[in-house]
Amino acid sequence: MKIGERRNRNIMADKIVVKAEVREGRGKNDTRRLRREGKIPVSIYGGGGAAVAAVAELSDLAAILRSDSGVNTVFSLDVKGDGVSDVIFQDRQIDAVKGRLMHADLRRIAKGEKMELSVHLVIAGDAPGLLEAGAVLNTPLNEIKVLAEPANVPESITVDVSNLHAGETITVSDLSVPKNVEITEAADTVVASIVVVHEVVEETAEAGEGTTGGEEAGETAE
Repeated sequence: MKIGERRNRNIMADKIVVKAEVREGRGKNDTRRLRREGKIPVSIYGGGGAAVAAVAELSDLAAILRSDSGVNTVFSLDVKGDGVSDVIFQDRQIDAVKGRLMHADLRRIAKGEKMELSVHLVIAGDAPGLLEAGAVLNTPLNEIKVLAEPANVPESITVDVSNLHAGETITVSDLSVPKNVEITEAADTVVASIVVVHEVVEETAEAGEGTTGGEEAGETAE
C-alpha cells in the first residue's frame, strides 16, 4: 500500500513501513541541515526498548498524518542499524506559520498493549427534529477518547441523528463501537442534541412619544 493512499476500511490492515536512520548530529545547525534535505528528527521510545534519536523523511511522516487514521496510524519504523518497531505518533511539533511538521515523538507499541487515543465523531443522517422552526443541532464534541490496541482503533465513530427529535439527546452510551474498543468518556456525556431557539422581539418606544400639541421634536414655536 502506498503511503497516503486513501482507505475505505475503518481499521488498518496493511502496514506502512517508514525508513529511518540513527541521528548522529545534534544542535540547531544540524536540524536546519536535515530540514533542507527534506528530513526531520524523530525520537523513539517505549515498548521496553531504549530511547533512540533518529532521522526520517518528512514526506513519509506527513503522508501518514494526512491519511484517514492520521495520528492514530500504526506503522513500522525501520531504523537502519537498530531494527524494526511498530510505532504510533505520541507527540509532534508543527511550525505555527508554515504548518509543517518539525519534529515527531514516536512510541513503540508492545504486543497487546492498549492505549488511550482520540477518535473523530462523524454526524450522519437527517434529524427530523430540525424541521421544527428554530431547531438547532448541537454537537459539543468533535472527538472522544477510547482505550484499545492501536491497530483496532476505528478511524471515526458515527453519531446517527436520523431519529433525533427536538429536545432529545444522544450520549456516549448510545454510540456503537467494536467490542475490543472501550470509550473512556462518561456514559452520560452528550455528543448531539437538538434545541429549539425562540426569537425574542423587544418593543421599542416610538419616536416622538410624549410630545404634545402635535409639535415634533426640535420644533420652535412662533
